[in-house]
Amino acid sequence: MKIMITQKEAADKGIWTEIMGMFAVTKEDEVWQNEEFILTEEQARQVGLIK
Repeated sequence: MKIMITQKEAADKGIWTEIMGMFAVTKEDEVWQNEEFILTEEQARQVGLIK
């Protein structure tokens, strides 16, 4: 299973920092609010999106 989340959704849920780490995104990188990130099922569990 794959889970898609946008930067805005991740920020709204308070998990943007974790997503940044998973995808090696730095604060200097330009990321749009609607940019999508695809998480594996395990990654989604790690950040609390699914149980």
